[in-house]
Amino acid sequence: MKILEDRIRRDGRVRDGGVLKVDGFLNHQMDIALFSDMGKEFYRIFGDRRVNKILTIEASGIGIACLTAQQFGCPVVFAKKTQTKNISGEVYTTSVRSFTHDRVYDIIVSKEFLTPADRVLIIDDFLANGCALMGLVRLVRDAGAQLVGAGIAVEKAFQPGGELIRGMGVEVASLARIKAMDPVRGVEFC
Repeated sequence: MKILEDRIRRDGRVRDGGVLKVDGFLNHQMDIALFSDMGKEFYRIFGDRRVNKILTIEASGIGIACLTAQQFGCPVVFAKKTQTKNISGEVYTTSVRSFTHDRVYDIIVSKEFLTPADRVLIIDDFLANGCALMGLVRLVRDAGAQLVGAGIAVEKAFQPGGELIRGMGVEVASLARIKAMDPVRGVEFC
């Protein structure tokens, strides 16, 4: 998606350690017009799949998921990283390692909101090593729901996550695929 790639080139910053800093428009301050365009693109790709639920993970994927869900006319469910008093009853749970935070989270979704009747599209901001996405895939499969695909804003194609998830038979559509990045040379797209 050219407008996302252009925005990354213009406003993204590559940091040491394989970090792409896009917090000015993607995952801290959010550019809602850009998110709307991304949601339209995900609908163009997955619109014929009868999606009735969008699933994401707390917190950075929520904005993109919401604007995508507007296109599909369906609700968003986000996997929480902590158990709260608001979640009562049975839950699906799995552990995921965060690349950005370098820690393991137990993510949870109430069984009330993810059922075998659901046709789920996963939406997330980044795909690097694939841990978060793999955890979301496990939640969908544990629920007996139908996973129709995964929409990713930015994929670090030089890391193993995309290949790993696609190898599991999941259709992954990434709007910007990064082939290489370096603090000096910047970002190179596939």
